[in-house]
Amino acid sequence: MLDGEALSAGRQGLRRLYCAGGKERTLISYRAVLATPGARFFVSAAFIGRLPLSMLGLGTIVLVQSRTGSYGLAGAVTATLALSLAVAAPAAGRLADRLGQAPVLVASLAVHLVGLAGLVAAALSSAPRWTLFAAAVPAGAAVPQLSSMVRARWTGLVGETPALQTAYALESVLDEVVYILGPVIVTTLATQVTAAAGVGSAAVFATVGTLLFASLRATEPTPARRRRGGPQAIATPGLRVLVAVFVAVGVIIGTVEVAMVAFATERGARVMAGPLLAVLAGGSLLAGLWYGARRWCAPGRQRLLAAIAGLAGGTLLLAAARTIPQMLVAALVAGFAVSPAFIAGYALVELLVPEAVLTEGFTWLIAATGIGMAAGSSAGGLAVDIAAARAAFLVAAAAALLAASIALLGRRWLRSPLPPAGEGEAASVPTR
Repeated sequence: MLDGEALSAGRQGLRRLYCAGGKERTLISYRAVLATPGARFFVSAAFIGRLPLSMLGLGTIVLVQSRTGSYGLAGAVTATLALSLAVAAPAAGRLADRLGQAPVLVASLAVHLVGLAGLVAAALSSAPRWTLFAAAVPAGAAVPQLSSMVRARWTGLVGETPALQTAYALESVLDEVVYILGPVIVTTLATQVTAAAGVGSAAVFATVGTLLFASLRATEPTPARRRRGGPQAIATPGLRVLVAVFVAVGVIIGTVEVAMVAFATERGARVMAGPLLAVLAGGSLLAGLWYGARRWCAPGRQRLLAAIAGLAGGTLLLAAARTIPQMLVAALVAGFAVSPAFIAGYALVELLVPEAVLTEGFTWLIAATGIGMAAGSSAGGLAVDIAAARAAFLVAAAAALLAASIALLGRRWLRSPLPPAGEGEAASVPTR
């Protein structure tokens, strides 16, 4: 672990840099958080290890659909992956808070790789369909929870400083880079090499990134080692509201992923599915960079509401697109609301839940998104099989309206119990 004196000096430096004014403050703040001792190493490792998050769903859809001809089955298997991840994520977070990140990551990776191997083998051997689901369960349940753990490291390193908003924004931007690169890698390998190459490459990235991240023990948060029956993150009312909101957000993501593949295929350009999803992520990346560079005055819950409302409008644009060029524009615009929603959600978690269960709190958002993605993948696949890609986009728009309604009705529980750290700074940090 880094010693307390080094952390204290680093946090004081971050405060000074972040409170400078103008554009220069913005540029310095990103450099400053990355200058935190050990940050560049664990950020790089987590980035590599998170690439599979954008590859597994699309890779599974392409693999299963190419072998069976059914979008419905492909969506259902992908939904099983996402649902298994969602159910297991909070338990992994609890274990990481209690035992430390490294042992939980290594054990998860081993089970994850076995599950992926089984999934590929079942698809390529034309085994009974139930074997696809049997393999998808461990593959999804044991996905290494790097997204929550990297944010927990940031919280431990920079603490309650204004720089925490920049750190969370940085992670959301990197998430979007992941969602730009991942689909392109999958579609390129699946169309140019073999249908299984997308899932296989995801396994490679997961192995390299997870083992590197787990080896960086100096920045790992000290385990709370709390007793059984201790506080649980989900007991926080505000977190329960966020979970409901992000289930609906997950439905949007899962549905759009299937719908984009179907949209490109319907127009005889299946290879464009990855680039279309990458453009969506590109819009989110640009929004994340802009978001993290600003000093916000509006409370985090209001920013969350604004982002969800933007998602609703964006999904309607996707449904209205008729050609590939139109969809490229619609995807870019729709992406602008994605990253701000996730930045807001993660930062609200950091403010609402006790520190001893912080990793668990982050994993609840991942779990909620995963549950929604499972439902969205399944619903999207069925909508495509019954009607067309446009019907799946309309399902996503309905989910966005539901998310906005939940956030609006539950906004009273999204107030931070902590005193504000200054308008638009740490207390208003919201958090993909």
